[in-house]
Amino acid sequence: MYFKFILYQIFTILLFNLFSSPLLLAEEKIKSETEQKPAPQAIGEQSPAMDEQKTFKSVEERRIYAVLQNERDNLEEERKVIALKEKELKTLQKEADKKIELLDKKLAELKEIQAKIETLLAEKNVQEVKKTKDLSLIYAKMTPDRAALAMATIDEQLAADLLANMKVKSAAKILDRMDRLKASQLSTTFTTIKVE
Repeated sequence: MYFKFILYQIFTILLFNLFSSPLLLAEEKIKSETEQKPAPQAIGEQSPAMDEQKTFKSVEERRIYAVLQNERDNLEEERKVIALKEKELKTLQKEADKKIELLDKKLAELKEIQAKIETLLAEKNVQEVKKTKDLSLIYAKMTPDRAALAMATIDEQLAADLLANMKVKSAAKILDRMDRLKASQLSTTFTTIKVE
């Protein structure tokens, strides 16, 4: 039983060594080798011949070094692509901000125009009400026969508004002199509530 346990431990250690990250081990070896080498002669520069003259103890080290170098190059390319994308995003953000600012200005202009239109419509309504009252006074001073004849030819809503602005007695006399159908229509229009 003890023998099986020892075999199991040895097998586990072998598997661990076999599947543990060879990249990390190789990188540590490369770092230790570069620390032991003397510094390059020119300050801040390393000649490309030194990389080519790099000596490896095994083919596996060379393969791992090539894989690491390839990964570094790929990461550098990805970093450049990300930097370019960030720059594009910043440019797009600036353009979007300019368009939003332009839309805000247009919206403010439209709100200003809407306020002017509402003001003009309110003034128009006030003037129409005043003119309707003035006209109703004129119709009230006419004889009921002539007022009924004139109201029969105008717009029903206007006629109803004129009757609404008159005294009840004057409006009743005019409706009494009108054709029954026209008087009925005016009465219906008069009692209908306008929605504006």
